Amino acid sequence: MLEDWKGDNSNIIKKNTVNEKDIQKIIEFIETIQFGSIMVIIQDGRIVQIEKNEKVRIK
Repeated sequence: MLEDWKGDNSNIIKKNTVNEKDIQKIIEFIETIQFGSIMVIIQDGRIVQIEKNEKVRIK
């Protein structure tokens, strides 16, 4: 789903993949958050964690 990545050594190619479940979870977080942030943690070209930090504004 994501582009191939070439490092400094052009003969090393790493394929980054993102599955549909991860994308759907990110979309769900974006659609339900009012104020805050969403952080996607990537290790070795793969999503390993998705964090949702929501702020509640008190008037």
